[in-house]
Amino acid sequence: MTGSEERPDPRRAWSAPGRVNLIGEHTDYNDGFVLPIAIPLAVTCRGVRNAGERVRVRSRQRPDEPVQLPAADLAAARDRVPAWARYPLGVLAEFGRRGHRIEGLDLEFDGAVPAGAGLSSSAALCCATAVTVRDLCAPATGDRELIDIARAAENDYVGAPTGILDHAASILCTAGHALFLDVRAFQRAETGGCEQLPFDLAATDLRLLVVDTGQAHEHADGGYATRRAECAEAAAELGVATLRDIGGVDELTGLADPVLYRRAHHVVSENERVRRVAALLRDGADPRAIGPVLSEGHASLRDDFAVSTEVLDTAVDTAQAAGAYGARMVGGGFGGSIIALVDTADAERVGEAVRQRLAEIGYDRSRMFEAIAGPGAGPLR
Repeated sequence: MTGSEERPDPRRAWSAPGRVNLIGEHTDYNDGFVLPIAIPLAVTCRGVRNAGERVRVRSRQRPDEPVQLPAADLAAARDRVPAWARYPLGVLAEFGRRGHRIEGLDLEFDGAVPAGAGLSSSAALCCATAVTVRDLCAPATGDRELIDIARAAENDYVGAPTGILDHAASILCTAGHALFLDVRAFQRAETGGCEQLPFDLAATDLRLLVVDTGQAHEHADGGYATRRAECAEAAAELGVATLRDIGGVDELTGLADPVLYRRAHHVVSENERVRRVAALLRDGADPRAIGPVLSEGHASLRDDFAVSTEVLDTAVDTAQAAGAYGARMVGGGFGGSIIALVDTADAERVGEAVRQRLAEIGYDRSRMFEAIAGPGAGPLR
């Protein structure tokens, strides 16, 4: 090698995708059912073990906020590091808490999942870190433990009270499929609880459009935590462990508080909607049939769970008026994105109608892409 030649970069690369949830919002922390797909936007992590005992993390999106600290200080460093770095450092700390030896690591991140869009950018960051650390330091770690490590990092280190939906989707999804996840069964058993259902819209001349409205949301804000608390209170008043134990909305008559009734009504009816969509996909039905179920889900999130916004409602209403078979907000709510199921021939027209309407109400930086069911997290080849 001559002096002018560059040495090869010793770092390897891993990635973890964001997700959209076809149906099943706010059901995961109620032990219910969810049906996500991985999207073609991901967080990439380039990593290598170093010879020292220091962890160094940096992000191409935060070039002025690199972090370097002793591996032994990971657990105590939370309040001394930039907000973005708490996600990967939380994963590293959780690996260490579980007895895995974490010493010197250099990790560099590049994120293509827009933050605040309801597409699970934070879970993608955590999961990209988790698969990287697994392969570099803890190769015996299974997918279920990876999911739990990533979730614990967000819950305990970052302070965002998420369920496992986002992390399970990022790790477990496969190309061309939607992931049907029974959260209770998945968390209670070493195997089972999930099923890959065929989801190839192109075969029927359909597209699933994602519209990031540009209205950002934050999981760590109070609205999400409030909804969790309301669901737990409703379950307690009904005498069950979680709202998963309620078989149908006719069993909610014992809830006198109208707010708790509406919250529980959403969760119970949303679980039923997930099962309906899963059955349609499992049976090979025309995917157009799921459109009305998506719209029902949005109405429930808007009216019963009160997590939609005027911007999200406008985007959904515009997509439906322009010819979408169904549309709804995705993610935790209070901003973010919508999905719309459309014929391929109508995709550009529907997308443009939504974009123009959002611009008219002051959201002229919306972005749009097609959600094609992609693979979950792993090394880049």
